[in-house]
Amino acid sequence: MKTYVITGLGNIGREYAGTRHNIGFEVVDYLALKHEVTFQPSRYADMTFYMLKGRKIVLIKPSTYMNLSGKAVSYWLQQESPEQFLIIADDVALPLGTIRLRKKGGAGGHNGLDHIIETLKTEEFSRLRFGIGNDYPKGMQVDYVLGRWFPEQVPVVTERIQLAAKAVEEFVLGGMDNAMNKYNKMPETI
Repeated sequence: MKTYVITGLGNIGREYAGTRHNIGFEVVDYLALKHEVTFQPSRYADMTFYMLKGRKIVLIKPSTYMNLSGKAVSYWLQQESPEQFLIIADDVALPLGTIRLRKKGGAGGHNGLDHIIETLKTEEFSRLRFGIGNDYPKGMQVDYVLGRWFPEQVPVVTERIQLAAKAVEEFVLGGMDNAMNKYNKMPETI
C-alpha cells in the first residue's frame, strides 16, 4: 500500500486559530472533515489518516510551532516511510487565494519551510504554497501573517481551501506533474 504524508503548517493554540499563517492547518482540517476522520494528539503533531483509492493519506499538523516544523516532518517521514510527501504553507508573495504546487524550492522567507529544509538537509520536496496576499503596511508583515482574515477575504479563502484539498488529492492519485498542470493554471484571483 502506498502511503502519502501531507503536512499542513501552522501554529498550535487558540490565539493562532484562523490566522493566515495557519492556512496549512485549515487545508488538512478540511480534508479530515471531508473524509470524516478526526485528528488525535501524537508525537510532535496531531495526526489522522484516511484511505483514498487504495492509498493511505496521513495528515499531520505539527505541534512544534511553525519555526520547528522540521522536527515533526522528519519524525513522521521516519514513522510512515511514505511514497511521497507534501508540505502546505502560506505565502505572502502570492496573491490571495493563489495555489502553486512545486516539486522543490527554497524557503522564500518562510520559517516553517526553512526549518524543514534545514532538518531534512534538502530542498527537494513537494509543496503547495497558498497565497495569502501582502495587504499590509511596510514593516507589518508579522502582524499580517499572524493576523486573522479580513471579512472580505473569507469567501475567497473558503473556496480556495476546497481547491487546495482537491490539488492535494490530485497529487496523491495522479502525481505532482498532473497536479501542477491542473492547479497551477488556475486564475490567480477569483
